[in-house]
Amino acid sequence: MNVILITACPSGVATTFLAARGLERAAAQRGWKTSVEMHGQLAPLVPVDAATIEAAQLVVVAASAPVDLARFAGKRVYQAPISDALPDPRAFLTRAEAEARPWSPTVPANSTPPIPAATAGSPRIVAVTACPTGVAHTFMAAEALLQAGRGLGYPLRVETQGSVGAQDALTAEEIRAADVVILACDIEVDPSRFVGKRVWRTSTGAALKKSTQTIHEALEKATVLEGAKGEQAAAPAGKSGQRGPYRHLLTGVSFMLPMVVAGGLLIALSFVFGIDAFKEKGTLAAALMDIGGGAAFKLMVPLLSGYIAYSIADRPGIAPGMVGGYLASTLGAGFLGGIAAGFIAGYGAQALSRYVKLPASMEALKPILIIPLVASLVTGLVMIYVIGAPVAALLGSVTTFLKTMNTGNALFLGALLGAMMCFDLGGPINKAAYAFGVGLISENTYGPMAAIMAAGMVPPIGMGLASLLARNKFSKPERDAGKAAMALGLCFISEGAIPFMAKDPLRVIPVSMLGGAITGAMSMFFGVQLMAPHGGLFVLLIPHAVNHVLIYLLSIIAGSLVIGVGYALVKTGKAELPGAAATPTKESSAIAGGGGAAVGSN
Repeated sequence: MNVILITACPSGVATTFLAARGLERAAAQRGWKTSVEMHGQLAPLVPVDAATIEAAQLVVVAASAPVDLARFAGKRVYQAPISDALPDPRAFLTRAEAEARPWSPTVPANSTPPIPAATAGSPRIVAVTACPTGVAHTFMAAEALLQAGRGLGYPLRVETQGSVGAQDALTAEEIRAADVVILACDIEVDPSRFVGKRVWRTSTGAALKKSTQTIHEALEKATVLEGAKGEQAAAPAGKSGQRGPYRHLLTGVSFMLPMVVAGGLLIALSFVFGIDAFKEKGTLAAALMDIGGGAAFKLMVPLLSGYIAYSIADRPGIAPGMVGGYLASTLGAGFLGGIAAGFIAGYGAQALSRYVKLPASMEALKPILIIPLVASLVTGLVMIYVIGAPVAALLGSVTTFLKTMNTGNALFLGALLGAMMCFDLGGPINKAAYAFGVGLISENTYGPMAAIMAAGMVPPIGMGLASLLARNKFSKPERDAGKAAMALGLCFISEGAIPFMAKDPLRVIPVSMLGGAITGAMSMFFGVQLMAPHGGLFVLLIPHAVNHVLIYLLSIIAGSLVIGVGYALVKTGKAELPGAAATPTKESSAIAGGGGAAVGSN
């Protein structure tokens, strides 16, 4: 039988790839002739041609993202969420063969299914996921929550706030009908639309690794979000309301990141015409340098400060935060001063909002006049007379140390940053190292970022190599996950190794840290510099984005081999990954977690 297999997940990475391969093997075992169409980011989309559609006797669509099915009008089509295909592809194809019906445009099937009707007694749940880079963890956490909700029999809808903006946005009706809201966010998102609902705050990591537990905790412990719609909402008390300086910092980094990427790559493009070509006014090289270095890089610190303040005080914090960030740049305090300015402006604006009481007739003046004026004045004066000079001196010392450090210091720093990137794969330590590298790019110091990105790539690549070198120690789902992990690693998505770390942390973490430390140390030792904070190996396609390409590749290969060979030697037994069992009710951070970069970790 001629069959067309179509897979698509919201992020278009791991889940799309794994489902396609699983269904393809299951179809081959039945003797079916298959054509596969993957809607993902690992390879360009190659739609099946008209001749293949004409010959097809069955179209199987495993998708949790929009897919255009109009071209299959009249064909027997079976469509189901992609997570249904992962636990048992053979059973999925059996259902597809039995339940497929001729597709008709009167029954649209090219959109994500709406939230299902609740059965008696089942709570309605909506969720929002967001991570600093808006790629891997955002979508992997969403997939994990969806599968956990499906396993529990609870209607659940997830909105992802990723690098391309909000996708599958929650409607006002869905929010109104929800019994509980889960905010699985590592950065601050606007919660005002959830005022009056029971809200549970957690991280993307918790939602990814403990999705079922997260749902249970939300149902049991969520508290009502207080405030007025359209205004900043007060976070619920207790664990669910934890925010803190770390989340505020990550929010600022998240908004600054696109500016860092754009600025760094534009500067690198200016070097295509020669390292000093930009000095000649009126040339294209000079224009590229003006855009990248003169505009984008100058805006990075104000953006960082402004959105740290926004995370703390909502919109009233943006103006004083950006003013403080600009002053930090002009005073030479750089990203360290920008961080300080963001917190000063944010907490200052928050204090004014909470404690300054005005007559009702003048209350409307607070957010548009009083808070911006007073908070900007206070932040500016503190930066000029108190914070600016000491922080500028500290940053100058750090920059001088990094540019003049000897071999031993370079090896130590590179090894430290590399090990930090590989310890928790997108967790707090990983993000701290990454934020450090991004901040130094704004100071025209590019060595640490090269070590950080290279080290962030090697855990998933190494896990993929291990699954190839010691096939007999890995189950079939693990080997499939290894192939996807290698592709994710090349894109600098460290989360590709999370399934292996979740299954065997006592072996995977030390081996990964060793490989990452070697990669980071080699990169720093040989003076590799990277102009962009993301992109994985694909940044090598841009001339001068990396200064020592071969050495950079050698560093990545060395660390990947250490991890791959090391884990192949120390791994014991043959066990399934979490979520690879036949029942979809178990946690699935591996196969159900489609990741998608872009920054490490991301």
